[in-house]
Amino acid sequence: MKKTGLLLALLLLLAVLAACGAAESAEDTGSAEPGQAAAETFTYESETGPVEVPKDPQRIIALTNGPNVLALEGQVVGIDEWTNANPLFEDMLADVEIVTEDNLEKIIELDPDLIITGSHMKNLDKMGDIAPTVAFTWGKRGYLEQQVEIGKLLNKEQEASDWVADFQSRAQAAGEEIRAKIGEDATVSVIESGNKEFYVFGDNYARGTEILYQEMGLAMPEKVEELALEAGVYTFSQEVLPGFAGDYVVLSKNPDVDNSFMETDVWNSIPAVSEERVIEIDTKASTYSDPITLEHLLGVFEEGFLAEN
Repeated sequence: MKKTGLLLALLLLLAVLAACGAAESAEDTGSAEPGQAAAETFTYESETGPVEVPKDPQRIIALTNGPNVLALEGQVVGIDEWTNANPLFEDMLADVEIVTEDNLEKIIELDPDLIITGSHMKNLDKMGDIAPTVAFTWGKRGYLEQQVEIGKLLNKEQEASDWVADFQSRAQAAGEEIRAKIGEDATVSVIESGNKEFYVFGDNYARGTEILYQEMGLAMPEKVEELALEAGVYTFSQEVLPGFAGDYVVLSKNPDVDNSFMETDVWNSIPAVSEERVIEIDTKASTYSDPITLEHLLGVFEEGFLAEN
């Protein structure tokens, strides 16, 4: 009986030790499920304060700055409708859901680990309860600075900075070549067609304006500089169209509106039109200033200005 009691006590002691070892093992791995390591995070200093974000986000919802994220090969699962409608991103967004700030159920369903939004949007606090949420204010940073900032958020700052330096170098070199060909004083205007109105742009309103004016150093007509440079955009009617046309016209042509103006005498009387100095761009593919769009438009401008006549 004594031997039996001793054996039982020994077995009980071994069971207790095994249980302690298992508990220590569970503490070491945290609450992660089998096969999953706890995601690494870092503190990103956002406009609204520090946000703990994943170092390698795998499920990003981008309600703003989607193109900037795509340019850095971010893993996007939700995107805004405007980016989704852009033909430049069609292949990249084949399996990505359209999301709005109002559809919190869809956001929850997509199980994001990072949400990027605009500071003007609704439900910021509620989105912050779903996943780390970072808000940006449109226009607060320059177009290239914004790309670097998205690089910081995605833990890819060096990659973003390297692209910026390379792009500026190539765009400025192209600008020198273009000015040498068309003349330092030649003017360029960027005009967009609407249903019943037209728009002319300053130097920071997408449509390639940042490339043409900021990087290439091309000149805009005095009237455009007066009315659109500070405001970013100026709206006018067809009758005064010739007054906003430069020596060269970059026409942001929207395929979804009435473009019959191109058959009118008003349009065809413009020297840039009659002398074939019009470079057409697709409005839908030109409304952002991210690396993908900028690379596309840089190629269009180099070909348009430098092609042999």
